[in-house]
Amino acid sequence: MEVISFVLLFFLIGGMSATVKIRSIRAKIANYKALLIGIALQFFIMPFLGFLVVKMLNMDPISGLMLLIVTSSPGGSFSNWWCSLFNADLALSVTMTACSTILSTFMLPLNLLLYAQLVFSEAVLKNIDWGVLFLSLGIVVGGILAGLFAAWKVDSVKFHKAANLTGNVAGLSLLIISFVVSQEDDDGGGTPNVWHQSATFYIGVAIPCVIGLVIAIIVCIFLGVKKPELVAISVECCYQNTGIASSIALTMYDGSEEATAIGVPLFYGLLEAILLGVFCLVSWQLNWTKAPRQEKICVVLLTSYEIEEEISKFHADHDIDLENVEVEVAADFQVEGDEEEEEEYEEDEEDEEISLANHDGL
Repeated sequence: MEVISFVLLFFLIGGMSATVKIRSIRAKIANYKALLIGIALQFFIMPFLGFLVVKMLNMDPISGLMLLIVTSSPGGSFSNWWCSLFNADLALSVTMTACSTILSTFMLPLNLLLYAQLVFSEAVLKNIDWGVLFLSLGIVVGGILAGLFAAWKVDSVKFHKAANLTGNVAGLSLLIISFVVSQEDDDGGGTPNVWHQSATFYIGVAIPCVIGLVIAIIVCIFLGVKKPELVAISVECCYQNTGIASSIALTMYDGSEEATAIGVPLFYGLLEAILLGVFCLVSWQLNWTKAPRQEKICVVLLTSYEIEEEISKFHADHDIDLENVEVEVAADFQVEGDEEEEEEYEEDEEDEEISLANHDGL
């Protein structure tokens, strides 16, 4: 199951990355304000929210450590999927995922070590499987690089749409697998049912997800971020890569401890999916996305307006070029016409002078 999840994760990230044109990525890299806002929310606000929750609710070491790992993780792979599905700024989402994943190779361990030491003993830190953590990060980085390379080599509308479809199928498959796994019981040693937990567990896991989304929206509005970018940043901030915490939970713990540990990323994953689904629907109806709100929901979900926007820009640029060419050609004809008229006028004057000279001679 882990291998299948890793493969689907790779195709999800790769498909979403290959949907975006390289020139769009370059434009978003130059958008320092949006990227810095996203990075600040991802690696400073979210880990701090996780720390506050663990400290204030006095969560047990297993649940608390898993929550710190979740809130310190980079943007989740499904963040690109949500942005693609509801037509937020997908290019910015992919760029932020790439940047946050690369930065997380040292920011995740740094935040985890910092906050875990403030609430837990050193014995808890020694149990962390750093190998699985970096393997998950490596798969995400590999998917991003493979997708961007494919988008660079095969720059066509047909390919971008096929890549988008591949990413959507992989994302839907991962959602189905996550739901099935979350419903299994641990009587036979399998993954525990996520609903067999205490009230403190649910409140603690939910707070960073909800508060993080609210903070992201407020910050983006206050700083005047464009609405499709606001949606992408908010989704990227709230939607954490729970696969990292899930992999660590499955390798670090056994039995009842595994039941408690795996429940954190599973419940956070279910909650963020529901929360962001509602948020994206509301954003679409508020005209915060690239999809027109009067369009049918089925059309919005099946249409990539990111690609449609690129096509419109392409035609607009070429229409402008054609207009410029027509103006230049018309100007050339006008100049040529003026020159011909001037030559004819000069010839008429010469003929008149010759006629007058002949007349005088007679």
